[in-house]
Amino acid sequence: MQTASTNICERMGRSQELNDSKRGGTVIGCHLCNKSIRDISWLLNIPQSTVSGIITKWKPLGTTATQPPSGRPRKMTEGGQRMLKRTVCRSRQLSSESIAKDLQTSCGLQISTTTVCRELHGMHFHS
Repeated sequence: MQTASTNICERMGRSQELNDSKRGGTVIGCHLCNKSIRDISWLLNIPQSTVSGIITKWKPLGTTATQPPSGRPRKMTEGGQRMLKRTVCRSRQLSSESIAKDLQTSCGLQISTTTVCRELHGMHFHS
């Protein structure tokens, strides 16, 4: 006779991402029942490093939900960076002031010349 935990193991492959109920409910539930990391890994068919990571994240936070990233969000998104790179590749002789004005008029990005210089430097273009 198979238990519920072995049925879960058969359905879930190692490459699939764990959902919150599986992560919080099953892994933490097994941990609270004094199962070892090795036993939990074997029961749920997930790597020991994943089980360990879930438990160490749960202990100080009390939750296994994904936390928002730390730090200030970036001024330019990836789309803005692509537009900046496209603009520079079209004409390499443009100044950072003219690039900033071009991006403001064409796509409505409010961007300073300092940000343009910083982003270009990060893309290995030097103004």
